[in-house]
Amino acid sequence: MSRPSELSAEPHLGAHVLDGGTTFGLWAPAASQVEVVLEARDGEDSRRAALSSEGDGFFYVHLTGVGEGHLYRFAVDGRPPMPDPRSRYAPRGVFGPSCVVDPARYRWRDGNWRGRALRDLTIYELHVGTFTAAGTFAGVIEKLPELRRLGVGAIELLPVHDFPGRWNWGYDPGAFFAPSRAYGPPDALRALVDAAHGAGIAVLLDVVYNHLGPDGAYPPAYCPFFFTDRHRSAWGASINFDGPQSAPIRAFFIDNACAWLQEYHIDGLRLDATAAIVDDSSPHLLTELAAAVAELPGPPRLLIAEDSRNFAPLLEPREEGGMGLDGVWVDDFHHQIRCALTLEQESYYQDYPTDLRELPRSVREGWLYSGQISQFLGAPRGTPAPVLQAEQSVICIQNHDQVGNRARGERLHHQIDSAAYRAASALLLWLPQTPMLFAGQEWSASAPFQFFTDHRPQLGRQVTAGRKAEFAGFASFSGTVPDPQAEQTYLRSKLDWEERQKPEHATVLQLYTDLLAQRSQWRLPASAWRCVAQAEGILVWEVLTRYVVICLRPAARLELPADCTLEWHTEQPAYSRRPLPPKLRASKAPGRRQLDLRTFCAALLQRPDGAPPPHILEVAAACPPQT
Repeated sequence: MSRPSELSAEPHLGAHVLDGGTTFGLWAPAASQVEVVLEARDGEDSRRAALSSEGDGFFYVHLTGVGEGHLYRFAVDGRPPMPDPRSRYAPRGVFGPSCVVDPARYRWRDGNWRGRALRDLTIYELHVGTFTAAGTFAGVIEKLPELRRLGVGAIELLPVHDFPGRWNWGYDPGAFFAPSRAYGPPDALRALVDAAHGAGIAVLLDVVYNHLGPDGAYPPAYCPFFFTDRHRSAWGASINFDGPQSAPIRAFFIDNACAWLQEYHIDGLRLDATAAIVDDSSPHLLTELAAAVAELPGPPRLLIAEDSRNFAPLLEPREEGGMGLDGVWVDDFHHQIRCALTLEQESYYQDYPTDLRELPRSVREGWLYSGQISQFLGAPRGTPAPVLQAEQSVICIQNHDQVGNRARGERLHHQIDSAAYRAASALLLWLPQTPMLFAGQEWSASAPFQFFTDHRPQLGRQVTAGRKAEFAGFASFSGTVPDPQAEQTYLRSKLDWEERQKPEHATVLQLYTDLLAQRSQWRLPASAWRCVAQAEGILVWEVLTRYVVICLRPAARLELPADCTLEWHTEQPAYSRRPLPPKLRASKAPGRRQLDLRTFCAALLQRPDGAPPPHILEVAAACPPQT
């Protein structure tokens, strides 16, 4: 039998169109007999064909006359047929039949695309279902011109592999290889990537390799060894990455990564909760994955971990014993900013001071916790940061987790003063780390992002009850938790693009557009950021010929060299409907001037050569924001 299409890393499993027909392959290590069951189509009768065993649980058959669009299932040892665990498309949902898809049929137009380096990116995280009213891949395409005007370098899609129900965040994966039919057929995702590349925008994709969804995920139905009791995770028994029969299970996930990168031209993957990928073998699954991705033809692809451990081996080169990933989400930055602005100290926020005193070290070293005791964990957290480039730390002031995992899904700008939000936004987009925006934050979207699911009734009731119980112990929360199973919870989370025309939103959009334009011209290493003055809630950095002032308190007063000039600030009329701009005035000290910050503010000042650094005279006390 000739080898199927080279588009997949392990194309002999699943369904692959070739040689005038389709090859079907399945790994079912406990099975004696396997059949492929084809549904009737276009006047044809339904059809069953036995797969031949080739040992070690692998079964294959090649059927002529079967191709694109045929629906099929696998039947094992006479049991009812089930979907293919490597299905490329599930047109009737994850419980329905799989569909034969030939990825080679799509005609790509991105032949000149060479990818984009991480250092050049501002990442824009979005959920396809809530990004537009349509909630489809085609809907995202319609907004690409807006994202290009904004100045982002990459969009990052929350998981698109198919899930149970009509809507879901995507972190309940069912059909790992199939784009969700809720968003469109496979070629609609290809068209989105094609269009993004045409607009100069890279496409990153969230993938979930640490657990399976609670419903509609079929790999364990074919393999009794898929989970192991040797390790536990927040989702129960861990996936068997390091025990008996684990090699084909590891290959399932590595093949999945390679399929997204090759068949869909995805530019990189964000790996969900990598701390929960427990693997005591060598090489670790992530190391093997990084090696496999590095060998793929085409532009270099990015691998970014979501990992709260501050775990240096993730980023260390493989040749030095590390895992060789390209970047990591750094929660420390988000938590420091949120605590400074909201004064929250509950749950994991208790580990972060509210005065910004540790932020310069986070900027300089990549993250904050590098082995200190975490009060929240009651144990040390983190390792010393490796020698890394600043762009390897992906930072944000909002993301889907930090918004959606709040009881009501309120965004940061829903909770704090608008001037404070402008100042925090400037800090995010000036720093040398890789910034990430969560869709809608660039115009202070009014829509929350709430937790929503559409599970079958019995499981849905458990999810609803679990969500209520999750927030019962939070002293800061009282009220009703939105029901994740309610359709309105999903609809409430959709962005309203029309509101961007309203003054209160248009000014924020202008701020973000200008900040991203500044960033494209101002890329400096972390070593160029030297903190020269600091007090509670206010920081002053010396960056080449400028002072960068960040004030996350209601007011402050600084003393500056007399020759300092105010170049730019977030209280300009273009950004605020009721601006309170900083004021420069004379000082009693010779050769000095005073800068009065009359509200939360970020400002750039031209710095005279050889002058003594600024001095912070006073800062207004912080007060909790109105919720």
